[in-house]
Amino acid sequence: MTKTELIELIDHGETSGVELKRDDVRPERLAQEMAALLNLEGGYILLGVEDDLVVTGLVRAPKDAEEWVMNVARDHVRPATIPYWEAIDIEAGRMVGVVTLPADGPDKPYKVKRGSAWVTVVRVGTTTRDATDAEEERLYQQSGKLQYVKKPVLGAGWQDLDQGRLTNCFRDVRRQDAPRPDDEEGWLRRLLNTGFAVENRNRVIPTVAAILMFGRSPNRHLPQAGVTAACYPTSEKDYAAKERTTIRGPVVPLLNRSGEVVETGVIERTVEFVRRNTKVQASLVAGARRQERWDYPEEALRECVVNAIAHRDYTIAVTDIELSIYDNRLEIISPGRLPNTVTAEKMREGCRATRNQMVMDTLRDYGYIENAGLGVPRKIVRGMLEHNGTEPDLIEEEDRFRVRLWREPRP
Repeated sequence: MTKTELIELIDHGETSGVELKRDDVRPERLAQEMAALLNLEGGYILLGVEDDLVVTGLVRAPKDAEEWVMNVARDHVRPATIPYWEAIDIEAGRMVGVVTLPADGPDKPYKVKRGSAWVTVVRVGTTTRDATDAEEERLYQQSGKLQYVKKPVLGAGWQDLDQGRLTNCFRDVRRQDAPRPDDEEGWLRRLLNTGFAVENRNRVIPTVAAILMFGRSPNRHLPQAGVTAACYPTSEKDYAAKERTTIRGPVVPLLNRSGEVVETGVIERTVEFVRRNTKVQASLVAGARRQERWDYPEEALRECVVNAIAHRDYTIAVTDIELSIYDNRLEIISPGRLPNTVTAEKMREGCRATRNQMVMDTLRDYGYIENAGLGVPRKIVRGMLEHNGTEPDLIEEEDRFRVRLWREPRP
């Protein structure tokens, strides 16, 4: 970090990524700020700067300050971490210690020692506080240590699964022998062995993935399972929407033995919503063959929907995937931040990472996913460029991820 960059950080004061501290702060307090920044997006702790932005400088020699910081990071943060340290002479021999925490800490959640306990802390604006149970669970999921879709859905049982879709999946999609429809014991064993159920106190309980994929009424147990869709007449949200609907039900369709769709799932119904609320232009091509051109290419649209279902954060309850059609664009908002270390730029390049592996695997079985990680560059980015020359927007926001497709080139 240069002196100019440091002065600019100080001038902006404390933010969600910058903490100002004396270097005589208690070790527990310094560790708390380290862990909170690591659990967010990393950042800087500037030692020797007061809350009112006055630079008082380090009160100990830079080498001693560095050793102290490293000891705190090792002894009071779990997992132990090694921050990057710099001591910068800002003016007249007054040194500021810069502790840099990386944005992609791989071992979330980071905890701070408090007495004999280890506590997860999070950064909210310029303050640090204890994480709620839901926040801690999301941090585990971001790190890949916890697959939320493998968790049992308490209160759910065998009767909450669509037996027809289960048979369809194993017999017709996966090409396996399937238990008879009346063989409940055989089905429970199959679900346990394939990870679609777990056993708890001698009871077999379907997992989140099983309810999402094959549940009779997924929202009975998972209020966040579905898509809220709306079509607006202008480029802004409006109460006078042309159509609003909430798309519920199992994700995958019911197929016949020939692979034809007998009953659609959430993915098909979402695509159908877009089709009936967007325009199509017909033209004749060579051989007098009629060719239809929709506002948005179906392959790109379907990939956006599949990605939202496969990668959304299901720990965020009561929040659907949101699909909005405007007169100039289409947007799909997926709840939750991107999985740990993934960025929008990496997605454009084909980065392969997922937080819901069982959902991904099942969607791949049904042919919705071909090569993990390549759908964005091949189907969405290239698809839109070939369709109308527009570049889709991939936007990570505080607690959600937005994909925006443009109907036509912007002026």
